[in-house]
Amino acid sequence: MVEFGTGLSFTYVMGGLARDYSRADRLRLVYGWLEYGDRSGMPVDPRLWREGPLGSSYPASMAMKAAAEQADDGGGAYLRSLREGILAFRRKLDTSEALVEEARRVGLDIERFRIDLASNAIVEAFGNDVEQARTVPDEARQKGVVVSSQGKERVPLPSVAFVGDDGASHWVFDQAPYQDYEKAALAAGAEPTGEDPPAVAEALRRFGRMALPEVEAVTGLPTPRAQAELWRLVGEWEAKPVRALTGWFFEPA
Repeated sequence: MVEFGTGLSFTYVMGGLARDYSRADRLRLVYGWLEYGDRSGMPVDPRLWREGPLGSSYPASMAMKAAAEQADDGGGAYLRSLREGILAFRRKLDTSEALVEEARRVGLDIERFRIDLASNAIVEAFGNDVEQARTVPDEARQKGVVVSSQGKERVPLPSVAFVGDDGASHWVFDQAPYQDYEKAALAAGAEPTGEDPPAVAEALRRFGRMALPEVEAVTGLPTPRAQAELWRLVGEWEAKPVRALTGWFFEPA
């Protein structure tokens, strides 16, 4: 978003991570979240799986499709709220009312959201997304990254396809460094804006709540400088720290 600006637009595809979370999944998920949190530096709080475990990822996925029906950003802000709520703040977001409250949190039209969330059209849209995730491209097979889920093949989650004007897809699969995304975007014909990276305060104003690794990525600052600048802004009442179990988010004060 920073490097390519309006040269990229985003369509979010919900891959259908888990129709049902069994009790046997929970310990694996706790360790998995801690591992990914450690690897990425993003704050996580897996105590959700002890206090109020999700029954399924499907309700949140369908809520995301309902948000995309009305949001100018394709549902990006709503998806972020879901991710923060579930992964970092232990919100049990698998019921209609909880998902409606998240829509309220990001300023969506609540009545429209309720109607869309209960519609057959949203069920069909989510079903189409799941089928899209199960349409495995040759590139995924060549890279050996195809996974099995509920007895069917799909691409790993997350996977990103950059599609140029010629219709060709340039894929990035699973966990990957930023340079892989940049290379794929360039291959699809996206052009960098050439603008300087934003300062930390500007990044917070633009993106809202951010964690340290995100601030580093957006501003280009090394970890010590990004961290020092965030806490300087906190000390000057220009930013507010928000604690999660394994780390901090920062948001404009």
